[in-house]
Amino acid sequence: MIITYKNTPIFYSDVGQGKPVVLLHGFLENSSIWAPFIKHLSKHHRIICIDLLGHGQSHCMGYIHTMEMMADAVHHVLSHLKISTCDLVGHSMGGYVALALIDNYPQTVKGVLLVNSTSQNDSDERRENRDRAIAAVKHDHKTFIRIAVSNLFNPEHKSKFQQQIEKVTEEALKIPVQGIIAALEGMKIRKNRTEVIGKFEHKKVIFISKKDPVLDYNSLLKEAQNAALKIVEFPDGHMSFIENEVLFSQNLMHFIEY
Repeated sequence: MIITYKNTPIFYSDVGQGKPVVLLHGFLENSSIWAPFIKHLSKHHRIICIDLLGHGQSHCMGYIHTMEMMADAVHHVLSHLKISTCDLVGHSMGGYVALALIDNYPQTVKGVLLVNSTSQNDSDERRENRDRAIAAVKHDHKTFIRIAVSNLFNPEHKSKFQQQIEKVTEEALKIPVQGIIAALEGMKIRKNRTEVIGKFEHKKVIFISKKDPVLDYNSLLKEAQNAALKIVEFPDGHMSFIENEVLFSQNLMHFIEY
């Protein structure tokens, strides 16, 4: 389904009945990443998947998509569906958006699962890397996407997931250049929300991968412990929903039904 938010088309799917659970994808992804889990999850729950601004079938709103703008668009979908409270699951950038929702719409969120994500803001080094990424996208976005997607996986097991890497890459290549840059700009300036997640009094879980090439395992452990997040560990990389699919599915269901 597509609705309009501030003259911008936003795509979502809404399957099943029961407690609403909102699934938010990461950077260079779209809501189709959740497809392997929807049939099982929607047997007892209402599963809403949303394409974030500039990704999938959702259009761009500007040249910078802040996490707050993305959260506002998600909240608009929830209001349209008359959903007052929900659980949130966010992978990577989707986790940043989930935290912005908790910050700006605290009454809406009754549980949050951060999947290979962080409540920290970008370090100076990460911000410089974002700028380099933006320059690379402007120069040759297709090469940037191919390299960026491949680098999300545990390098030790990358060959095992070549087919999945190609599928994610194929979807990412559909994203307009403006959408890629706007998300990079938005992530670069996002707020530190360690205090927000620390004060969040409902269920809160984080999935951490030991071989995540994007987020440092030990830093995430420390962050999670300080914020009293329940920690679930996976053995592989940043794409735990692909690299450790069975374990991921079991723990995702446990979070929802907890």
